[in-house]
Amino acid sequence: MNSIPKEDVDVVIKANDIVEVVSEYVQLKKSGRNYFGLCPFHNENTPSFSVAEDKQIFYCFGCQKGGDVVTYIMEMEGYSFIDAVKYLADRGGVQLSLVDSEKEGPRISDESQNVISAYGWLTKLYHHLLRFAKDGKDGYQYFKNRGISDETIDTFKLGFAPNKSEFTASFLEKKGFHLQPLIKAGVLLDRENEQPIDRFRGRIIFPIRNHLGITVGFGARTLLKDDTPKYLNSAESELFKKNTLLFNFDLAKKHIRKLNEVILFEGYMDVISSYQAGFKNCVATMGTSLTEYQAKLLKRYVDTIIICYDSDRAGQEGAYRAAKILQGVGCSVKVGLLQDGMDPDSFIQEYGAKQFENQVIKGSDTFITFYMRYLRDKYALNQEDDRIRYIQAVLKEIAKIKSVIEREHYLKIIQDEFKISLDALQQELSRYVTVEKREQKKHQTKKTDVHFKEDIKLRPAYHNAERQLLAYMMQDKTITSKVQDDIGARFNIDAHKIIATHLYAFYEDCDTPMSVHF
Repeated sequence: MNSIPKEDVDVVIKANDIVEVVSEYVQLKKSGRNYFGLCPFHNENTPSFSVAEDKQIFYCFGCQKGGDVVTYIMEMEGYSFIDAVKYLADRGGVQLSLVDSEKEGPRISDESQNVISAYGWLTKLYHHLLRFAKDGKDGYQYFKNRGISDETIDTFKLGFAPNKSEFTASFLEKKGFHLQPLIKAGVLLDRENEQPIDRFRGRIIFPIRNHLGITVGFGARTLLKDDTPKYLNSAESELFKKNTLLFNFDLAKKHIRKLNEVILFEGYMDVISSYQAGFKNCVATMGTSLTEYQAKLLKRYVDTIIICYDSDRAGQEGAYRAAKILQGVGCSVKVGLLQDGMDPDSFIQEYGAKQFENQVIKGSDTFITFYMRYLRDKYALNQEDDRIRYIQAVLKEIAKIKSVIEREHYLKIIQDEFKISLDALQQELSRYVTVEKREQKKHQTKKTDVHFKEDIKLRPAYHNAERQLLAYMMQDKTITSKVQDDIGARFNIDAHKIIATHLYAFYEDCDTPMSVHF
């Protein structure tokens, strides 16, 4: 087993502030001396995950996971101790003194490790062919025609797979790879009694990296008119799961943090063009609809999402579906408006970065404004019954808005367009607000039904004792300090752990009892 001197580990930990490391995965907010956020290790709606900057540790009061920055990386990435330290050493610019012995790797199968290695070699090969070889000139010319610079081609390691059936298999064999595992992983395609062939032959290559920047698959586009399918991805595997990956997430995440918003595109070229134009906080799905998993991943990093899909009907339908999923996980959604027949890439190429920023990004619509425009195509507004149904549909969506001022703003837009009195619209809206509140209450009841059933039963003595102790803590800072020293987070009930955590944080900045603030 490899070993790392304790002195080196201590240096690595000091070189990686835990708040900065955790912030690359979780949206943290400071409360008192500590930082809090939604736990990345289990699903929750109320933040119970805390990071103590002074102690350089994390702890979740919900799932009880905790430790230092090395433990955090081990838990998040499935790394062994040594690989977590290596990763953090690279991140912090620390030179390690490894004791030579058997190499330890991340907790993924040997087969997947082999596939990662193959993808690494192929990324270099395809990129080299595109940039410097005669076999890649068609791919290179394609990107040049799309306005992509050499620098951007190098940043994304764009490549070209030559239209030679056995070229890739021969290359990998010469590098010492066994082909059967690569066929199983979908890197190569099997042919009965013949040499396996390249899955992506004759296509330009978009390396797909995970959030750590490791290539785990390829997206590919044909350059031939009659070749189908036009776009092709790597096969689903332990490494490559389309519903969990986001194109360019590894490069974008630090910019997402800095700008506190992310631009969500549909296609690889949209991301590449916008990144080249200076919009580096951009990602894209893998040619499929946005999933709840991807939405939750984005929510961990940022609150505001700007959806920028193609302007055609399919693009707008996709934008609506994505917006509803993002709203469902608690994101604030805006939608960029492109001119008819344009996609983000073509808009940037034709009008430039400045106009894209002003018209599409800064000029993006709120969800309700987008929804009103989106719905118009579904109704014949010159007909009275369709007009009424359209207004009712919009009012139902406005009823979900909490801000009274914002509601009034949209009601006035409807009033001005359809010449309906504000009073009538407000009466109709109040009916929908009542229905919406009832639905939310019903949904909340379903979610907490188990807890209500538990409350009906006679509670254990420790449950009542903890409730009483929390009540005393809300009345007295001294009691809270004593409990923090003696008990800390060792409450039996998860909800009580969360309440205690917030009380500890509250009294770090405030001397008056919490109860007087209610």
